[in-house]
Amino acid sequence: MKILHIINSLETGGAEKLVIETLPLYEEHGITADLLLLNGTNHPFLQELVAKKCCQIFTLGTSSVYHPKNIFGIIPFLKEYDIVHVHLFPAQHYVAIAKMLSGAKSKLIFTEHSTSNRRFKNKIFKPFDKIIYNQYHKIIAITPAVKQKILAHTDLKEEKIIVIENGISLGKIHEASPYQPNEIASNLKQSDILILQVSSFQEPKDQATVIRALVELPDHFKLVFVGNGILRQNAIDVVNRLNLGLRVLFLGIRNDVPRLLKTSDIIVLSSKYEGLSLSSIEGMASGKPFVASDVPGLKEVVSGAGILFPLGDEKQLAEEILHLSNDADHYIATVEKCVARAKEYDICKMVAEHINLYEEILRTK
Repeated sequence: MKILHIINSLETGGAEKLVIETLPLYEEHGITADLLLLNGTNHPFLQELVAKKCCQIFTLGTSSVYHPKNIFGIIPFLKEYDIVHVHLFPAQHYVAIAKMLSGAKSKLIFTEHSTSNRRFKNKIFKPFDKIIYNQYHKIIAITPAVKQKILAHTDLKEEKIIVIENGISLGKIHEASPYQPNEIASNLKQSDILILQVSSFQEPKDQATVIRALVELPDHFKLVFVGNGILRQNAIDVVNRLNLGLRVLFLGIRNDVPRLLKTSDIIVLSSKYEGLSLSSIEGMASGKPFVASDVPGLKEVVSGAGILFPLGDEKQLAEEILHLSNDADHYIATVEKCVARAKEYDICKMVAEHINLYEEILRTK
């Protein structure tokens, strides 16, 4: 069985992180699983995967992932693998078009990672998207809610879509050791309470709400952001406008997220929506209380374990953070529920379900 995963790049993001953590596990099961990147810029995630020496990594250069020439770059790879497993747009569309142009016999799988995207919101894309989705032998939806979104947008037959929830490497989180606060930044003290958000700086993540919540909190509460993206400067502008420059840290993309999680006191994710957020599961697995906005893709995972606050409500978020910091029993109870919930999302379970799907597809003529 030869499997090829295709994704836009390994710049940052939950789908990208999922790919670099699952590929070594396929090798452990004796399966050849390689990777093709539309853009092979040498980001930290790519460096991390190269160091694992678990697969072949191919790239189509370093030009835009949206360049149509990528379609023709994909075609030769479709002829070399039994199954091609695709993640994210535009890779999803370009692989489907390459399949139509080439007539390659490889079977296609696509994982839909988000409950919301611009194409789902605009009916003008519906006829074209239906053609694209139909080129895939199976669609993996990462939650039942994602499956319903796909069905509503594409009118596909229900049996074409299978729900396989994403997972994380629980062992990597549990085994991580915390930093001393001043190892992260010289101005951090043991007495500081560290609030951590791990997310890309894109419109759905809404870092501004967490920044505004800091205004409602005492000065020894410090906010740490991990991630990068086109809206990072916007977040910096909000920090400067609110005179919070000494209380907010921007660490960029990091490969030591488990250690940063263990160092923090409270973990927050303020997104407007998610697919199935790996950051939320990692946050809950870390042994720290997790607080998230009450939105699709988060409430399904967090409800009954972590704490939910109304989207964009910085005052309520600040109150929840204060409650956790002032009530030790509440803090411990929240941690225990979060850790128990995270155990339901072990990456090994996800990989086993992927392998079962691959085998089923190869048995199908």
